[in-house]
Amino acid sequence: MANTAKSGAMSDKNKTSARIIRYSPFYVMFTPVLIILILFYYLPILGLRWSLYKFNPFIPEPVYIGFENFMTLFKSARFWAAFSNTLVLSIVNLCLSMIFSVGIALLINEIGHALAKKFVQTVIYLPHFLSWVVVAGIFALILSVEGQTGGFVNTILIKLHLIDEPVYWLTEKKAWRLIWYIANRWKETGWGTIIFLAAVTGISPDLYEAAEIDGAGKLKQVWYITIPSLMETILVVFILNLAKVMNVFESVFVMYNEMVYDVSDVIQTYTYRVGLQGGANYGYSTAVGIFKSVISLILVSAANYTSGKIRGRGII
Repeated sequence: MANTAKSGAMSDKNKTSARIIRYSPFYVMFTPVLIILILFYYLPILGLRWSLYKFNPFIPEPVYIGFENFMTLFKSARFWAAFSNTLVLSIVNLCLSMIFSVGIALLINEIGHALAKKFVQTVIYLPHFLSWVVVAGIFALILSVEGQTGGFVNTILIKLHLIDEPVYWLTEKKAWRLIWYIANRWKETGWGTIIFLAAVTGISPDLYEAAEIDGAGKLKQVWYITIPSLMETILVVFILNLAKVMNVFESVFVMYNEMVYDVSDVIQTYTYRVGLQGGANYGYSTAVGIFKSVISLILVSAANYTSGKIRGRGII
């Protein structure tokens, strides 16, 4: 019996080895991804201990200070302002993303000519492939104050007699968030439609035929068939994007300035400034990073719990 068990174990081992050899090209392809995951996602976890220290590369020895960094964090008005801005910017942008992505996906789906449909898809996808630096440059030119009447926006507003002289809108607190939302939607809406277009094409044509026979027009078909059929996809995409709510950085970093910190500074940019600028306070910035990660975990867990209540199952 012992020989049988040993033989079975050897057989399983041989099968595993054969499977590894058979799929070795896939393992080789995955190796760079695994290395990146280890270097940039798992090894940095070891650095969480610095949240309990006063630490930066310019002092000889880190000084253990316990939870002082967290106490400083919770007492900082600037931190709470950044936290509030992060939630407002991210959640509003997420909601706008869902509305625009679903809406445009439905509009594209209604285009009957295949060539025209592909052309529209290509045009709205293109901005996604631009870097945020380029996007910020484009909006800076459009909103420029240089010249007699400034950029395109200022020229139009002056001709309509809505303003008397060019305004640099990126330094205006009341205008900055709106500009940021517009830039995000221009850049990412096309890309966001991909999943919803795929979901729309998966809806059974029989449902639309039955609705048409019953006298339902296009709007009623969209309201009573398309949108309910997309609800599960919308919920899944919303939960997945909710995990990124606290990870706003590049899009804000390339467009904000000191004049609009009160409405634009987010946790990531705040962490960057206290960690790499302003005395290189690595310990404090690590504490901010931990707090951000905990909030992200809470948001995703709450959304997943809600999904379980609504759909009967979560996605995690």
